[in-house]
Amino acid sequence: MSRKTGTLLCLIAGSMMLIIGCSKSSEDRLTTPIPPSDCDTVNMTYSSDVQPILEANCYSCHGNGNVNGGVTLDSYTGVKLVADNGLLIGVITHAPGYPPMPDGGGKLSDCDINKIKDWINRGASNN
Repeated sequence: MSRKTGTLLCLIAGSMMLIIGCSKSSEDRLTTPIPPSDCDTVNMTYSSDVQPILEANCYSCHGNGNVNGGVTLDSYTGVKLVADNGLLIGVITHAPGYPPMPDGGGKLSDCDINKIKDWINRGASNN
């Protein structure tokens, strides 16, 4: 075997080892499970999930007797009205054409928004 052939075979063998080694390490990184989110948005209820979010973020303007903008959120009836007409999701997601709420405050967390969306998507029951 000539010196050129031997060198070529060594380069090929080395390249193959490098490729196999790299592909295995990449495969390990790709199959590492992503940790689950701490936000459970399945089967949200009004009393346990939605009302506490609204109480913490909305009652200062739309609860406890305050009816700013014609909206009151301290009763199921008031919340159901704005849930059914799309206003609630529009304002909390800061969708175009809706005033962003909470007014003067930051947007609700994605988790809280998704909890409210799940509750509405399941019929916005008084549960």
